[in-house]
Amino acid sequence: MAKLNNKLGTDYDGVEMYRLEQDERKEKYWKRWGPYLAERQWATVREDYSHNGDAWTHFPHEHARSRAYRWGEDGIAGISDNRQRVCFSLALWNGEDRILKERLFGVTGHEGNHGEDCKELYYYLDSTPTHSYMKMLYKYPQRRYPYEELVAESRRRDRDVTEYEILDTDAFDDNKYWDVFVEYAKDANRSDGIAIRITAYNRGPDPATLHIIPQFFFPNTWSWPLPEPPRPVMKQTLDPKEDQPGVIRAEHPVLGATSLYCLPSPQPVGPLEGDEDVEVEGDSVIPELLFTENDTNFERLYGVPNKSPYVKDAFHDHIIPSHRPPTRCKTPTPGQANGHANGDANGASASSSDEEMEEERVFVNPNKTGTKSAAHYTFANVPGNGGCAVVRLKLTPHSPQRDRALNDEEAFDAVVEERRTEADEFYGGLLPGSLSADLKQIARQALAGMLWTKQYYRFVQNEWINGDPAQPPPPPERKWVRNRQWTHLHIEDVLSMPDKWEYPFFAAWDTAFHTIPLALVDPAFAKKQLDLLTREWYMKPDGSLPAYEWDFSDVNPPVHAWATFRVFKIERKLYGREDLKFLERVFQKLLINFTWWVNRKDSEGNNIFEGGFLGLDNIGAFNRSEPLPTGGVLRQADGTAWMAFYALNMLNIALELAKHNSVYEDIASKFFEHFIFIADAMTFRSGDGEKSLWDEEDGFYYDAIHFGPGQSYQMAVRSLVGLIPLYATLTLEPSVINRLPGFKKRMEWFIDNRSEMADRNMANMKAHGRGDRRLLALASKERLVRILQRMLDEDEFLSEHGIRSLSLYHKDHPYHMDVHGQRYEVGYWPGDSHSGMFGGNSNWRGPIWLATNFLLIEALQRFHQYYGSDLEVECPTGSGDFMDLGKVAEEIQHRIIHIFGRDVEGRRSVNGGSKRLDLDPHFRDYLQFYEFFHGNTGQGLGASHQTGWTGLVAFHIMQSGITCRLPKTPRTPRSVARHYFDEHIDAASDYGDEQALYSSFSHYSAAEGSVMGDLSPDAL
Repeated sequence: MAKLNNKLGTDYDGVEMYRLEQDERKEKYWKRWGPYLAERQWATVREDYSHNGDAWTHFPHEHARSRAYRWGEDGIAGISDNRQRVCFSLALWNGEDRILKERLFGVTGHEGNHGEDCKELYYYLDSTPTHSYMKMLYKYPQRRYPYEELVAESRRRDRDVTEYEILDTDAFDDNKYWDVFVEYAKDANRSDGIAIRITAYNRGPDPATLHIIPQFFFPNTWSWPLPEPPRPVMKQTLDPKEDQPGVIRAEHPVLGATSLYCLPSPQPVGPLEGDEDVEVEGDSVIPELLFTENDTNFERLYGVPNKSPYVKDAFHDHIIPSHRPPTRCKTPTPGQANGHANGDANGASASSSDEEMEEERVFVNPNKTGTKSAAHYTFANVPGNGGCAVVRLKLTPHSPQRDRALNDEEAFDAVVEERRTEADEFYGGLLPGSLSADLKQIARQALAGMLWTKQYYRFVQNEWINGDPAQPPPPPERKWVRNRQWTHLHIEDVLSMPDKWEYPFFAAWDTAFHTIPLALVDPAFAKKQLDLLTREWYMKPDGSLPAYEWDFSDVNPPVHAWATFRVFKIERKLYGREDLKFLERVFQKLLINFTWWVNRKDSEGNNIFEGGFLGLDNIGAFNRSEPLPTGGVLRQADGTAWMAFYALNMLNIALELAKHNSVYEDIASKFFEHFIFIADAMTFRSGDGEKSLWDEEDGFYYDAIHFGPGQSYQMAVRSLVGLIPLYATLTLEPSVINRLPGFKKRMEWFIDNRSEMADRNMANMKAHGRGDRRLLALASKERLVRILQRMLDEDEFLSEHGIRSLSLYHKDHPYHMDVHGQRYEVGYWPGDSHSGMFGGNSNWRGPIWLATNFLLIEALQRFHQYYGSDLEVECPTGSGDFMDLGKVAEEIQHRIIHIFGRDVEGRRSVNGGSKRLDLDPHFRDYLQFYEFFHGNTGQGLGASHQTGWTGLVAFHIMQSGITCRLPKTPRTPRSVARHYFDEHIDAASDYGDEQALYSSFSHYSAAEGSVMGDLSPDAL
């Protein structure tokens, strides 16, 4: 750190920032190694070769340890290179379990009462953007892991009951568990040298034994093509001169050669007081190196012989005697000997009349070579109440002569501590010093989760749907199950996942939200995510974007233009780089996608969009991806509003590009007019009259079923569908309008000559707002105020923890329709879903979702940019407390932060009242970032590690965390700096001096600088 500071002088922004610059310039490939291993590869669509598309049954957890994967690998706290040529992950054994703990367990979509659900406790604690330092915690019970109990109880419960979690069992009673911390630290000057430190603490009262089994392996790439390609090789190397018995050398034809040094470990030590040093007595713990092949165990799964005696699950057999097969395999049956891709998912161990134990059988290769390896450390009688064991490993192509850390524990630990210190420096520059320690911790763990939740994702549709030459052909029916039309897909990239266990696949609209917090720490990676989705090997030739692997053709909200421009602006502000090539490249592709929306989702060409699913799962009375049981066509308020939002963001990008190329003025005019036509269509023509998606009596937008001329029916469900029209909001800066005379002339002509459209169903464009701005919005001032009366009513949408997805009104007044003798109903469900629609593992009928809240907050900030202090609303409704829309946005941000923040009693709403999670010193500082949150209590629900879009909380903390009060404390009236949202780099500020740019939401002040710059809405 000091050397680099001296070298760079005033240009020094921190070691990690320098690494990011080196990686961007391709001087060093710091991101080549990272946490790119999935946490669940089993039961994914990619591994499903069944006739009916039932991925959960075709490749269950029980097969995962014995069956080779085709499309990726998984593991606990795993890393790989960015093409997943070689992988490293952690395995453990407590002496009680029937299998090694080498991957995370959860119930499947068929077993869980709310769909699939991971039943483990683990936390992402830290990561830098280049993964120069990473830290993760896994909590491992000392009792037998309750696999069967978790499945049985989850199956027994219905949808009206809470989920059965690991803490509901006795697995962690009496604190009988291990805290296993895994740290990775890259060398200071080499991206391919990685120190790995595993530290396990015995939290129980008694001494206990733990087996730590780091695994190092090649993915199986040889079982699929013909002829079979050469295998990469792992082998033990032993150089008596170097006295390094624990070295695994991996040789790959593309990656080259590297070695995993499995260093001797000291004996376990008891709990330490303070920072005291301790002399460790006894011989070092020397690992046993194990080798096998990453091949399917056909004998165990299907009762047929293996080609090699050494197979994927060999380490289970070698370490756990009860896991070993009792019999020799049967004679193979026709059609079973050559493959496993289409095997019976219900297959079990072979049965035979011969029940003799194979005591002499060797399960691991005595020649110490193979494609999968492990180092088996056994720590006996680790003292209780905090006694610990430590394993140190080093992945490096270097020899001990060139790397002191291989022979010196202190030098090894110094590398880890240096990288941790550099991580502290990086986040110290990012997070304002005046933030509370708790909020800093929340933001850092949120961003760490974003960075840990990267995954190498491989899917080549042609190979997947047709099968492999070396395997039996897939069932012919399989081609008609899903994704048949996506023949162009060829994906081999590191992608940002929503959750690497529950959703170990990209989801298009999730990705857009991921890029916002990612852009704060690594704009290059954020841009790459948006760029990839629009490339020709992702985007369909007709312009549609792939949704997610269960159905690439499903329709997600069109948020990519918004995310693209936001990431562009964040990088420009924080890093001083204006990546116009990125902006223009993605914009050109989004023109095709916009056209697809217009041609495919506006069936009658009247600018009313059906949309369908739109990511909101069960929000409607009907499944919006299927034909209506009533007949007719669903006119979707949210579908149309999303397209208005899309048009405005395309307009915004076109205006930015027009500053540098006047050709884009015409395109900007096109999107300006398209927005007005869409806005006008919110009042659609039905016969001789006009029917509106706006209900004047209720002051809210609703979906409507259109049966034909003169026949339509509004569905009065007060849901997020009626709030989404607020998203479609944009302020036009006078400096930008005056700079682009062609666009200005066309806009003013349209306003003057098509006033019946410009005035009727949207904000009045003729009026000038604060700073002489113009406003483009679906909601006029009057409609905006009426919508906010409901949205800010605590008896409707406003919760202590954000904006609900469905009004609390529907708790006592559920909406229902009776169709052909069947009742379709929408009631307020603040927690998990009571319906099986879309798998039942998410719920949009009451809970709080951070992604949609984020867009509402930004919309309020943009409205405030136009109206300023001239528009104040009551917040909460009925409280008598009036505030401008900037303060309303801040209030919602604070309520979202309160989901995670610790209150005066030390409790966190996200933990759902769990005393252990809130108060236990070994739990209370660790957070899980859930998919969505209970509409009343703020408890985390759904996927437990969906840091993806829930990581947006880090953005809220950085924007308004300094002024955030403690949860469950009254708000103090005070003077708050104005919010506004500059959409263009040359927009003038209202404030008279440069310092005024930095609002009370900013961490920048004259006395306190920040490496990352100002993140306030003013500055952006």
